[in-house]
Amino acid sequence: MNHFGKDTSLGFIGLGAMGMPMAGWLRQRGWSLQVYARRDEPAHRLVSAGAKRAQNPRALGSASGLVLLCLSDDEAVEQVLFGPEGVEQGIARGSVIVDMSTIGAHSARRFAKRLEGRGVAFLDAPVSGGQMGAVAGTLACMIGGHEPAVEAVREVLSAFCRSVTHVGDVGAGQIVKACNQVAAACDLLGVADAIALARSQGVDPEVMRQVLLSGTARSFVLEKDGQRIIEGSFQPGFRAQLMRKDLRLALETVRGHAELLATPLAESLLNELCEAGGADMDWSAVGSFSQRRNVG
Repeated sequence: MNHFGKDTSLGFIGLGAMGMPMAGWLRQRGWSLQVYARRDEPAHRLVSAGAKRAQNPRALGSASGLVLLCLSDDEAVEQVLFGPEGVEQGIARGSVIVDMSTIGAHSARRFAKRLEGRGVAFLDAPVSGGQMGAVAGTLACMIGGHEPAVEAVREVLSAFCRSVTHVGDVGAGQIVKACNQVAAACDLLGVADAIALARSQGVDPEVMRQVLLSGTARSFVLEKDGQRIIEGSFQPGFRAQLMRKDLRLALETVRGHAELLATPLAESLLNELCEAGGADMDWSAVGSFSQRRNVG
């Protein structure tokens, strides 16, 4: 498979909190870019930076050798690919679609199978690092699919990713992303408990956090999200409703294969937070919410 270099016309669909800065890095690094978005404002910003705006996903697919997606869920990806005026209707044989959304592994495999019949490669390539990582261009990408296609897109993804790791066949990227979310969510529960324990005994939780950051409990969650919980500051980086969705995907994927111990509790607490009006808060708010819930 040919390498997708700077002479490739790229298409990008999904200009939200993550997709917008990712697409911006592609323009900044010199790629020719077509974008599609339902909202005018993000599309206009990229057009001002030299991108072209496609009328619909089909038109974007017909003009692009490589299409990148960054959408909210399985349904959104399926609609963009296979709905009326979808990418599938315009994209040429030999093209590649890279889906950086977080969706179910079963959906990724189904989409790949359908596109394979048209001679189009599909890679599932979810990312980790949140909005801050997207803005900084330091995301971690876990990518599933055929190795030649992975290598063909590596330079493109490196425009906004610090690491691009091939983790297996299609669907494996989503499995590894689910593992990431499970580990982070369960870590947060421990961090929240540590803060609650310190406060209950009159110990300054920030002093406690600094000590733990020098020992075996050190983690990204303790460093970033622990500070959010202590300060009670929950402006989103990563919205609670998205983490809830990701944990639900993980639990659906593992059902009948293994038993997860802490993840159901994390998902339940996130569900309570979202139902209580916190869906658009940063997901780390579940740590503060769980403490109030237990005291109450």
